[in-house]
Amino acid sequence: MLTPELCRQARLSRDPRFDGLFFTAVKSTGIYCRSVCPARAPKEPHVEYFPSAATALAAGYRPCLRCRPDSAPGSPAWQGSDTTLQRALRLIDEGALQHHTQSELVHRLGISERYLRKLFQQQLGISPKQYAITQQVLFAKKLLHETCLPIQQIALMAGFHSVRRFNDAFVKTLQLAPSRIRRQTPSRANDLLQLELSYRPPLAWQSMLNFWRSRTLHGIEWCTEDSYGRTFEWQQQHGWFTVQPGRTANTLQLQLHWPAGRELWSLVKHIRRVLDLDADCQLIEQQLATHPWFHHGLINGLRIPGIWSLWEAGVRAILGQQVSVAAARTHLNRLVSSLGVTIDSSADKTLFPSPRAVATSDLQMLKLPNARRQTLRAFADLMLQQPDCLPEQWLALKGIGPWTVNYARMRGLQHTDVWLAGDLGIRKALQQQGDTASDEALAPWRSYATLQLWLQQGTSNA
Repeated sequence: MLTPELCRQARLSRDPRFDGLFFTAVKSTGIYCRSVCPARAPKEPHVEYFPSAATALAAGYRPCLRCRPDSAPGSPAWQGSDTTLQRALRLIDEGALQHHTQSELVHRLGISERYLRKLFQQQLGISPKQYAITQQVLFAKKLLHETCLPIQQIALMAGFHSVRRFNDAFVKTLQLAPSRIRRQTPSRANDLLQLELSYRPPLAWQSMLNFWRSRTLHGIEWCTEDSYGRTFEWQQQHGWFTVQPGRTANTLQLQLHWPAGRELWSLVKHIRRVLDLDADCQLIEQQLATHPWFHHGLINGLRIPGIWSLWEAGVRAILGQQVSVAAARTHLNRLVSSLGVTIDSSADKTLFPSPRAVATSDLQMLKLPNARRQTLRAFADLMLQQPDCLPEQWLALKGIGPWTVNYARMRGLQHTDVWLAGDLGIRKALQQQGDTASDEALAPWRSYATLQLWLQQGTSNA
């Protein structure tokens, strides 16, 4: 828990490990800042602390133009401990309240509107709509700082349907006019939008690159010595991105090809999720380090290397059942080669095959038992009929068991507490440990423990 004394120490030392975990508001100026703000630190009686930018804004403070709270990493406070809240936040971040009503959102969640409002008020101190608007406005502020895109385009990219609505929300939320922070700096190179993605240190970037590199699919993903990139489909539009270490400390540089020019707010949120940039590795590793399995040490800053969609994660898991990483990659590349769709004229970038493409194929390109092909087609049919179905519902399909579901939850939903007990790589790692300790003590960070064991032992079968 972040006590006032801990917050005081963190802001005075400008410790980047606390960046985004809390915000400091100065009563005399009416401004709130990140813990790493380079401005002269105010005296303690003049400040108060908030767990998020949204709560600081709701209290009447406006953001600092020097440290830019809009660029801070996301706080775990937004994730909450409630499963329903986590799913609601994910859907809102994907644009659920931009394209649909709150009534439609609660229908998808299977709860009442009253319960949703109560959940947000208790956990976050604001309403679902306030959360969505605040996130959109802060993202628009980020675009104003980092790009020279026209205001009309920024409004659209941030999820607003009109410039008037954007201006009203901006002034009401931030107590600032967009023109006050407009910055004319070139932002595009070779038709790429460039943005900074911040994170709290440490970050085991090379370990994550190695993990992705051994699983890259032709035309879908690519890795260099210091970068990772991939194609994607988002809101029925397609594009691709590359990310690499940024020019400033504790940032990654995102280069994004996004011809659609809209839905950028939810898209960048999703990219952050795939990269697991909002994880608090310091907190996670403090707990893992006390377990006997990690007495020899941890890979500091290890995040969950995500998969773009739950559909893709499910396919990768099904084709990775009881085979090596290399064998699973061979099956997947055959699937991509036969059913993937290229997205540019040079034919070097491909979209992952859609559920419809898999459901209507005989899948003879896969050198697998017919039962496995039938499982894959049944899974594709289910995702066509129920795109929002949860991984737990997949268990009704023949050929899908707990390992498949849990792997998809870990890498497709970035679930933090998945323990792949039956995984071949985990079993080998624990045999080498020679320790009979329980995994229960690792909760709620068992996904990170799984990755630590995989990478430290150099074994996994997915």
